[in-house]
Amino acid sequence: MRLTQQTNYAVRTLIYCAANPGSPSRVADIAASFEMSETHLFKILKVLVDAGFVRTLRGRNGGIMLARPAEEITVGAAVRAAEESFLLAECFESGRKDCPLITSCGFNGLLHEALEAFMSVLDSHTIAELAEDRTEIRFLLNMDPAASSAQLQRA
Repeated sequence: MRLTQQTNYAVRTLIYCAANPGSPSRVADIAASFEMSETHLFKILKVLVDAGFVRTLRGRNGGIMLARPAEEITVGAAVRAAEESFLLAECFESGRKDCPLITSCGFNGLLHEALEAFMSVLDSHTIAELAEDRTEIRFLLNMDPAASSAQLQRA
C-alpha cells in the first residue's frame, strides 16, 4: 500500500502545527519547510479544514492552527480524511466483475483484513505523539531561525 503525496503532506502539516502550539503557522513557512508550492498546500488545507483538524486565521498575523488538541487527532483519522481511496486491488471497485474469482476470492478478504490492521495501528497513534520531540522538529523545519543559527554556530 502506498499513501498519496497529499496524505503525506497533510500529516506533515498537522505535525508542523502541533510543533507550533498557540501560534498561527504561516502557509508560506509550511510550504517552504516541505519544499512544496503554496498552491498545493492550499488544496491540502481545504481537506484539513473540512475535516475539522485545522482552522484558518485571517489578517496580518493570520495563518493556520490546529482546531483541536493534537492529542485528539489520530493519525488514522488524518489519513482517512486525506486519502481518496483505499482500494488495494482493482477488484475492490464496485461493479468490477472481470475476475472469475470475484465471488469467492480469499485474497480479497485477506486484503480487507490487512487494511483494517494498517488503519488500526494508525488509529492508535496521535499527531501529538508524532510531534513529541517538538524542539528537534522546530529545528529541522527551521521554525526558529535564531535558534537554528545559534546551533549551527556551536557545531
